[in-house]
Amino acid sequence: MVDSLILLLFLVSGAAAGWLGVDLLPEQLLIQVDNPEGLRTVLAGFGAFFGLIAGFLFQQLRRKLMQQVRTMPTDLLISRAVGLILGLLVANLLLAPILLLPLPWEVVFVKPVAAILSNVFFGVSGYNLAEVHGRTLLRLFTRGDSEALLVADGVLQPASAKILDTSVIIDGRIRGLLDSGLLEGQVIVAQCVIDELQALADSANAEKRGRGRRGLKLLSELREQYGRRLVVNSTRYEGNGVDDKLQKLTADTGGTLLTADYNLAKVAEVQGLKVMNLSELVIALRPEVQPGDELQLKIAREGKEPHQGVGYLDDGTMVVVEDASQKIGLRVPVIITGALQNPTGRIVFARCDGDPQAGHSPTPNASDEPTGGKRRRSGKAASTSRQDPDSTNPR
Repeated sequence: MVDSLILLLFLVSGAAAGWLGVDLLPEQLLIQVDNPEGLRTVLAGFGAFFGLIAGFLFQQLRRKLMQQVRTMPTDLLISRAVGLILGLLVANLLLAPILLLPLPWEVVFVKPVAAILSNVFFGVSGYNLAEVHGRTLLRLFTRGDSEALLVADGVLQPASAKILDTSVIIDGRIRGLLDSGLLEGQVIVAQCVIDELQALADSANAEKRGRGRRGLKLLSELREQYGRRLVVNSTRYEGNGVDDKLQKLTADTGGTLLTADYNLAKVAEVQGLKVMNLSELVIALRPEVQPGDELQLKIAREGKEPHQGVGYLDDGTMVVVEDASQKIGLRVPVIITGALQNPTGRIVFARCDGDPQAGHSPTPNASDEPTGGKRRRSGKAASTSRQDPDSTNPR
């Protein structure tokens, strides 16, 4: 809407300049014209054409400027704005005597030319001086704030806002990230996300209803715990679905989209947005399991293939053990043989090693800690959740 309005204004301004510009032509030239109205129409057409080109150039300049403003630190933005205002003020003070001079008609164009050149020169000069020395001036007012000084020097970058996707809220792990201090900056929840959670909570499906209520309850608890840090953005964007609206909100705020949806993360990356995939973050923080590692593993169930057993590491990593389908409920020593990485996690493969009764627990419990046996790398993990390799992240 704004871009269309800009093009329309430049088009009308160019046409009006061409139409009215005929009156500024020398009289000797106008006498030689047989059809003045036709000349006005031609000049109006040329003016509209060049105005349209100027409108497109202004659009590109506006987009670049808005992108710089979104990513620019607040202190630098303020210092540059103050420098630009001071530069324009100095230019107009020096320009006042020139504008009051009585000049002949032949050289009267000197006044607008001088006004344009002086404003551009002093405006750019003030802008550049503020960029170089504005942060030094800021130090005079923030001597006791070391973090503000580091931001002013460019050593630290200000924390960007984190925009939560519905999948992250329903997942629940956002609470742990906030409590541990790994996430900085404001936390923004879009109105479309709240509407989606409400729709899930009102669903006739019991599973969806439980997910929606769990997400709304989590948001309520986070609001009580973090107060003003959790912000609800009530802007209602136009778009096809919640994902499209979240991408527009991320682009407008310059924040970071926090999601557990693999497809949404990839689409946002293609559009050049900042994205933090929660699943990839957890995978990156996991300890690794190397082939040849020995550990005690409880076989929980049968695998998909014959003679396979499935167990889980302490963090939920699924381990497929060969020839272990008859050892369900037993804690057996296994040797890691390999791993398979997919977008949703990692699956570890192993084979049995030694006597399966060596680590047998008479009362198997899912919360038992691995005990006994030889283990070279304890607590090694490689995935985020107990799920099959072909599963995806549902919204």
